[in-house]
Amino acid sequence: MRALLRTLLAVIGVLGLVMLGAVVYVTTFFDPNDLKPRLVEVVREHSGLELTLDGPLSWSFYPRLGVSVQEAKARLPDQDTEQAFMAFSQAEVSLAFAPLLSGEIAIDGLTVDGMRLNLSRNEEGEGNWEAFLERLGERSEEAEAALAPASSGPNPDDHGGMAVALDIASVKLRDGDIRFSDELYDRHWHITGVNVGGSNVNPTSAFPLNTTFRVDAYSGAKRPDEAEEDGPTPYLSSEVSFDSRVKLGLADDRYEFNELSLKTDTAFEALEDRRQQLTLTLDELMADLATQRYEAEGGQLKGGLDHPAWGDDAMPLTLDFDAETDLSEQNARINQWRLTGEDGLDLGGHLLISDLFEGMQYSGQVSMAPMSLRPWLERFNVLPNTASDDALSDVTLTSPLQGNAEEVMLSNLTLVMDDSTFTGYLNAGLDGELLDFELDGDALDLDAYLPPPDEEGAQEESAMLGIPGVSEAYAQEEESQAELLPTAWLAALTLNGELRLGRLDILGMVLENAELVLQGQNGNHRLERLDADLYEGSLSATGSLDLQDTPPHWQLEPRLEQVQIAPLYQALADTESPLRGRLFLSGELSTQGNTISHLRRNLDGTVETRIDDGAMLATNVSRELCSVAANLEGEETTREWSEDTRFDRAQASFEIRDGVAHNDDLDVAIPGIDLGGEGQLNFETQRFDYRASARFVDTADAACDVNPRLERIPMPVRCEGELGGETGEWCRFDRDAFVESIGDLARDEAIDRASEEIRERLEEEGGKELEDALRGLLQ
Repeated sequence: MRALLRTLLAVIGVLGLVMLGAVVYVTTFFDPNDLKPRLVEVVREHSGLELTLDGPLSWSFYPRLGVSVQEAKARLPDQDTEQAFMAFSQAEVSLAFAPLLSGEIAIDGLTVDGMRLNLSRNEEGEGNWEAFLERLGERSEEAEAALAPASSGPNPDDHGGMAVALDIASVKLRDGDIRFSDELYDRHWHITGVNVGGSNVNPTSAFPLNTTFRVDAYSGAKRPDEAEEDGPTPYLSSEVSFDSRVKLGLADDRYEFNELSLKTDTAFEALEDRRQQLTLTLDELMADLATQRYEAEGGQLKGGLDHPAWGDDAMPLTLDFDAETDLSEQNARINQWRLTGEDGLDLGGHLLISDLFEGMQYSGQVSMAPMSLRPWLERFNVLPNTASDDALSDVTLTSPLQGNAEEVMLSNLTLVMDDSTFTGYLNAGLDGELLDFELDGDALDLDAYLPPPDEEGAQEESAMLGIPGVSEAYAQEEESQAELLPTAWLAALTLNGELRLGRLDILGMVLENAELVLQGQNGNHRLERLDADLYEGSLSATGSLDLQDTPPHWQLEPRLEQVQIAPLYQALADTESPLRGRLFLSGELSTQGNTISHLRRNLDGTVETRIDDGAMLATNVSRELCSVAANLEGEETTREWSEDTRFDRAQASFEIRDGVAHNDDLDVAIPGIDLGGEGQLNFETQRFDYRASARFVDTADAACDVNPRLERIPMPVRCEGELGGETGEWCRFDRDAFVESIGDLARDEAIDRASEEIRERLEEEGGKELEDALRGLLQ
């Protein structure tokens, strides 16, 4: 853009020289067309351009002295294309008559119609304008002398010649056309309707300048030089207007713009009819081309950004800033920038940028006032489905920042998110594919940010899942369930994170002093370590998430020690626990899917469990069994019983297949009773079916005195139901199985008695002879 601006100024300057020379000679000769050879020579001498004047030169005396040129073209010295480098339909310059009487040439007006400029840059980055600008630079001293104002006094080298006062009352460039073909980046630009206007243009004081134009941008094979009606559609089209007061420092290459206003109204092909409107205003802009320093004060950029996903209204944003740039040192500074918008957006800080052109680096400070992220996430269609409607509604942060064109680091971050406060560092890739963090937090209620549980009708659905055909239909319906993780993002993410929390609420559980370490890349993420205090015990786990295949594959190796089972069960099942005691658990689990239902249904693995110093609540196995034993003896129990069943130890191992846990080695040590059994639990339906058997044992702490014969009879117990149901109705004495056990015992005792009687009779009636005969048969 800087090269383009200089080219435009140089072209206008050359035109001014041409017009100025024309006026000088017109005042001397009566036929202005005789000046054509001289004008061609002057242009070649000062710029290197080959000028062709196809139209006539004409001049007038009244009311102003002026000269005009029509149909002029200029080609570069080595140009091999048919299109001219620069051309115009008509150019006219007029002189104020009164100053001529005092020996001064004062240009009253300069008008150029239909200017056409063809710029190009090849694949090596070389522009066709470079030789032109280089030639102008070589002649800069002569140009400055020619444009010196009359007020500076007569030039001693002029030997009394007329002085030129560069104070142009009116400058107009109308209906200009600029084409720029950039082969380096495979882009093509077409700027049409270029109109430039200025008044009282002079090199010593500020003057008003305004311009309007339209710019169309094309990419690839699309080129703007095709027929308009059959030509390609630009990927960008913008209407631009510019107003400012300009002070030209031609001698020292220092330009000042005051009260600058730049407005754009842009349409993108991808957004169809949606237009983006931006307005840039500056109190002051200084451009020192000699030192390549630029300073902007009182800057404000206001925008109305419009996108179909954001609704019918454009999104207003305002950026206030002061800035300065030193291109020779390749650095820039943005002082006290502030971005504001609707829904409470208020973001600010300062920024220092270095190595602008090679490996850009930046550092500074950023802070965000408290605001709700929910309307912004909803606007961009990335608002997660959270259990709490207040999640992400109060967020603020402050931190030093540093980074480059690929990533940004918040090196000393303080982040407040709702009721949680985090400190540490956060490093993120600007493409969303890198996340590196180490954060310490006081508390985090993760359940508030996870999808809400599907409570309505959940029990009815789970109860019906065992009916043939219902499971398949339910599986189709649940495809609409909210996914737990953004798998597409995680598959491309490189992750390295450590999180330490004083308290973590997750899946209803309360973890204290939690430490979480995560790592992953290429779609394979690992839970390196999870350690936490959990209900007077400890939790530790490792695991992995493989996103290379669909659906995602999970692995988890949890370990619980000394965990109070009652609060843990209540947290997970949201109901009173049927057990109490200290839980020990270790397992190796795997599953696949991205919804809670899929994870439960596809769960596989093994789990070893043990509960010490526990009790079964709201049911007393000892009372039930002792009552049965007393009834068999024709008696009644008279002791007072506890409502619970205390046990010293309960242990079991589970094999989990397709979401169903199978167990065949239950062992519960109740005082005076050994309880064992087998059964299964369906994690998807939450239903279980368990068959246990209890035997009386003769111990010092026996539950009751029983007939020794009953110690041989197993007391069967049937437990079935649904987790979350009434625990008092889960288990019952299985009378049918008990009757069958008694029948088996009676049959065995009858066989034993018959065998004993036969043996006794054989001994009495010559058993010795029978025994010898049997021995002979077997030999």
